[in-house]
Amino acid sequence: MTTGSEALQSVQFVTVKGKRLAVLSADDWEALIEWLETIEDVAIAKEAFARLKAAGGDRAKAGWLKWSDVADDLV
Repeated sequence: MTTGSEALQSVQFVTVKGKRLAVLSADDWEALIEWLETIEDVAIAKEAFARLKAAGGDRAKAGWLKWSDVADDLV
């Protein structure tokens, strides 16, 4: 499996009608998307834990929902 950084390094550039375009395989594209989604998920988690810490560990004050309150909405 290709990593995001490997996908970035695999990019090839072509010029078509005066425009420079990046070309990469579909597998590398999917790896790049997965890598970016992981980065976004990590940022969301860091933000959530920072809010929890600021709320003194109180999940309700941090805006966290109880699983039992939302579990049925996610099915």
